[in-house]
Amino acid sequence: MVRNSIADRFHFDPPLLVGVLLMSALGLMVLYSASEQSFDTILHQGLRLTVGLMAMIIVAQIPPYRIAYWAPILYFIALSLLVIVLFFGTGRGVQRWLDLGFFRFQPSEITKIAVPLTVASLVSNKLLPPDLKTIAIAGVLIFFPTVLIAMQPDLGTAVLVAFSGLMVLFFAGISWPFIRNSLLLGIASAPIGWLTMHDYQRQRVLTLFDPDRDALGAGYHIIQSTIAVGSGGVFGKGWLNGTQSHLEFLPERATDFIFAVYCEEFGLVGVVIMLLGYSLIIVRGIQIALLAQDAFGRLVSVVLTLTLFIYVFVNMSMVTGQLPVVGIPLPLVSFGGTSLVTILIAMGVLMSIHTHRKLVF
Repeated sequence: MVRNSIADRFHFDPPLLVGVLLMSALGLMVLYSASEQSFDTILHQGLRLTVGLMAMIIVAQIPPYRIAYWAPILYFIALSLLVIVLFFGTGRGVQRWLDLGFFRFQPSEITKIAVPLTVASLVSNKLLPPDLKTIAIAGVLIFFPTVLIAMQPDLGTAVLVAFSGLMVLFFAGISWPFIRNSLLLGIASAPIGWLTMHDYQRQRVLTLFDPDRDALGAGYHIIQSTIAVGSGGVFGKGWLNGTQSHLEFLPERATDFIFAVYCEEFGLVGVVIMLLGYSLIIVRGIQIALLAQDAFGRLVSVVLTLTLFIYVFVNMSMVTGQLPVVGIPLPLVSFGGTSLVTILIAMGVLMSIHTHRKLVF
């Protein structure tokens, strides 16, 4: 295959790259307002964005078969880091980050890529749909990082990591009776899961149904964020003019609740623009999955794309009071290093799968 354009030579996918750059630029603009016009915050996020884009470019150069080969290695590295973080992790009341002095990162973010890549690598080397032995091995691969993340505790990320691995099995074609029985088992074990949750986690679920019961405590986040979202109206109050955020009513406004800041300042029109930006990335990801030429490429593309959609959906639903507060950042927009770099690496994987296709005559 002769490569004539810059995009071909460097394995860029122009539609996906445009979507990523647009959402990243939008994220920096909103973050500038949410951080009280802090150039230092923008500088830090810009540096992380640069690192993430470089990682995306590097990953895009790697052929998919090599990504599949290295996926188990990445998985065991991520698993080892999750074990280390239980003993040496830092955080406000939790143990989720490893602090190396000059920077800190969140190992659980790595599993968001490592788990689906490893499970896809496993099942794509077998005849599809996967047999019971392959499903059992995949289940073990999903189980260990999920439990380790839940022990930090970070139940939201644990559920989403498990979801990404299980979706690989779903799209690999496991039988409907197996899916049905698994769902019934999950429903039956729900009371056990409720009892093993921390008190603050149960409180978050209960607060979802009645935030006013503890308006100055557990319900404060949801109440303030819904006020910010609703006060934006159709056209918003204008960039840098949000009152809920700038008067410090809105907590975690640069991270988990940055969508509330955006809604207040840009209103319904701005939300539509943001959704169109995410839709560009998601639709392109689905197209890449449809055009993939092997099982690994199809499974990874559709699951990484679906995972991005779920993160967007969960964050927006959390901010608007439709789901419990679970600490899931808004992709490419929220302030953060590891999550941003991880998402961009996932975009690099999508580009690799699409641009390394072979011409079929």
